[in-house]
Amino acid sequence: MTYDADVIVIGAGLAGLVATAELVDAGRKVILLDQEPEQSIGGQAHWSFGGLFFVDSPEQRRMRIKDSHALALQDWLGTAGFDREEDAWPRRWAEAYVDFAAGEKRSWLHRQGVRFFPVVGWAERGGYDANGHGNSVPRFHITWGTGPGLVAPFERRVREGVARGLVRLAFRHRVTGLAATAGAVDTVTGEILEPSDAVRGAASGREATGTFSLRAQAVIVTSGGIGGNHDLVRAQWPARLGTPPERMLSGVPAHVDGLMLGIAEAAGASHINKDRMWHYTEGIQNWDPIWSKHGIRILPGPSPLWLDATGKRLPVPLFPGFDTLGTLDHIMKTGYDHTWFVLNQRIIGKEFALSGSEQNPDLTGKSVRDVITRARQAVPGPVKAFMDRGADFVVERDLSALVRGMNAVTKEDLLDEATVRGEIVARDREIANPFTKDLQVTAIHGARKYLGDKLIRTAVPHRILDPGAGPLIAVRLSILTRKSLGGLETDLSSRVLTGTGEPLPGVYAAGEAAGFGGGGVHGYRALEGTFLGGCIFSGRAAGRAAAKSVG
Repeated sequence: MTYDADVIVIGAGLAGLVATAELVDAGRKVILLDQEPEQSIGGQAHWSFGGLFFVDSPEQRRMRIKDSHALALQDWLGTAGFDREEDAWPRRWAEAYVDFAAGEKRSWLHRQGVRFFPVVGWAERGGYDANGHGNSVPRFHITWGTGPGLVAPFERRVREGVARGLVRLAFRHRVTGLAATAGAVDTVTGEILEPSDAVRGAASGREATGTFSLRAQAVIVTSGGIGGNHDLVRAQWPARLGTPPERMLSGVPAHVDGLMLGIAEAAGASHINKDRMWHYTEGIQNWDPIWSKHGIRILPGPSPLWLDATGKRLPVPLFPGFDTLGTLDHIMKTGYDHTWFVLNQRIIGKEFALSGSEQNPDLTGKSVRDVITRARQAVPGPVKAFMDRGADFVVERDLSALVRGMNAVTKEDLLDEATVRGEIVARDREIANPFTKDLQVTAIHGARKYLGDKLIRTAVPHRILDPGAGPLIAVRLSILTRKSLGGLETDLSSRVLTGTGEPLPGVYAAGEAAGFGGGGVHGYRALEGTFLGGCIFSGRAAGRAAAKSVG
């Protein structure tokens, strides 16, 4: 029986590159397919901040953070909330991933040339009890070079495979079907799309110029999730979160469409936990968009006052950076799909970071000088650009004008000055002492006890209405689609399972298409820094297992 390759990998994002690199190391011949042009190699990972979840790393120890495998697993399981029969494999993947994060993950990446920013971030802080959601300690490690820096070693390994004659790169190949011979999936069919010189992330066109049919002993699906397909997001929106937002921004390009998941299902794959999603609540319109409805996520420090659409403060512990899913749940119950950060220039200069490689040119460009310059600026350049040009930003010297500007942004008089002023003044009164009944103020004081937050992420506590703290700033926040937490069900070898729990012969899956492992390794919530790492871990497992399976 004639094959075009040993393995076909569908999707040239991070998981696909990792799987292909592992196959090359094993001497296997691979065809790597992607519907996008070659300039989009690396997929969503290229656009990322490069955050990685490590446990008891050298960076943590240097920052005086005491972490452990037991603490990380406690945090993961308390965050995931596994409660379904189909969570059996996701839970096993979670245990394996924490082992990886506390074990060889960092050293394995380090050997490939990946390096990390020395200050560890503290994402998803939780705010509940010890067994609840959240990171008990900072674990968010930023890749030096952000997303592109993480993609680079795996792309290099794949291109070395091309040079050795082991890898064929087939871009603009859109898969439409999987077929089996004698019960094993071995054929991938689809359309060859017209060539495109669209820049990375931009719409590339879907006109077909031909068809293809390729055969291999194994197929690895690494096609990503559904975040760019708002119709599919709404169709799979969980009933527990009420009606989907009428207005959403996209944190990923439109080609993240989820169509390959349906194709895999049609071939017999089990697709589980479709209703588990990870969408951000701090999305802002990109003033310089690359794709349709392009949004950027604010990575906030703990000090901004978070108000709902009517000017009421969000409840405890829904503070900036504490509980993404809990905040989304609350917002959906308000009857509106937007909220507001209210702060001042002193806070925004210290505490606002913007997610994405393009929003962090100093880190992406690996420039120590630019990192130091950024730290010395009153407001970092990328953030200042949004203050000056962003449609969601209101900057005023007095509160009356600020509230008028906020209503002008939404074109609705939902806010009145008395309500907003009352929330701000009450909060400001709590700043006068180092002790307080306001748990957000307590959290601010607590954050500054961590050296990393004190240095670069948390402003000295002060009144928002302090005239010396610069102009007042309000930022409208929208729901930003990003990750699918469910996916194709897989065992620990990344073999795709059927509805009966048996492996679907010849098919593997990794990355977001596999729910980053098992069909939902995160459960209901993520600890952050775990998506890129999930692509790496599951892609590596898929590549190694597929390599062993082919003759």
